[in-house]
Amino acid sequence: MIVLVTGSSGRIGSRLVSTLMDRGMTVRGFDVRPRPIENEGYDEEIGSLQDRAAVERSVAGVEAVVHLGAFMSWRPEDENRLFQVNCEGTRVLLGAAACAGVRRLVFASSGEVYPENSPVRQPILENHPLRPSSHYGLTKLMGEELVRFFARTRKLETVILRFSHVQDASELLDENSFFSGPRFFFGPRIRQQEQLGNHDLAEQMRRSDPGTPAHILPRSSFGRPFRMHITDTRDIVEGIVLALEADSAAGETFNLGATEPVDFELLVSKMSEITGYPVVAFDYPGEGVFYTTSNEKIRRKLGFVPRWSIDRMLDEAAGARKARLEKATYRIVGS
Repeated sequence: MIVLVTGSSGRIGSRLVSTLMDRGMTVRGFDVRPRPIENEGYDEEIGSLQDRAAVERSVAGVEAVVHLGAFMSWRPEDENRLFQVNCEGTRVLLGAAACAGVRRLVFASSGEVYPENSPVRQPILENHPLRPSSHYGLTKLMGEELVRFFARTRKLETVILRFSHVQDASELLDENSFFSGPRFFFGPRIRQQEQLGNHDLAEQMRRSDPGTPAHILPRSSFGRPFRMHITDTRDIVEGIVLALEADSAAGETFNLGATEPVDFELLVSKMSEITGYPVVAFDYPGEGVFYTTSNEKIRRKLGFVPRWSIDRMLDEAAGARKARLEKATYRIVGS
């Protein structure tokens, strides 16, 4: 099979490219950033999703497309770019894929289409009402509608995967990680809130800031610790491969993520044992984040089996953190 992977230089895309080649497939990458790979089974097209000519070149001769390419942001100033890339870019890709005779397209959507952090009912199934509360979630829902439209009108075989929060295990204990820094560390969370324009909330957090590195335990206004799904990148890739290959996936929408949600009180406590950082609880206004998303459909229909529990991920994260600290110490001593 010849597969096009958009977003091929990203966290998920780069691992997916390697996995597909390991399975004997020929892969073409498409991204704004090059990712040179010395492999006969790989070539790449550099360009943006809004560049129709580049998109048309990328789909030429491929049998399937995995559409991971997207722009992710929650900053107000990025709203226009979100719609340009995630909606218009997806429309351009779908049109080119249909004209090129692509057999199957797998679309990476998000739990933000529900949204998971404000569920109407739990566990969250694929038939949950779709009421996104962020512009990012809205663009993903609009992308889904485009996918359904092309499946209906152009006979394009499609699969929609709604990703949970995706994490490289090695990032979990990295304060500088785009995702893990603000999620698990107090200082990075304050900076994130400032960037999002939540200045009052950031100021409230500063009043609880111990002034030294610390983990944050986010809770609701009534003290309930957050709970959400965190899925290892490798499990996400396995789910994508199943969606790409399984005949029974055609025309379906699946939640793709870990089976069990993560209790932040327990997780952050384990993180603190590894780093030695104190844990500072902070109560957010309202209900906070507390949800369970069901992956029962993809387990039953496609045989998906998540293999990376949060404890297994944390063990790997501890080793990665130790290696980073040792490397930093070596640089200081050798300088």
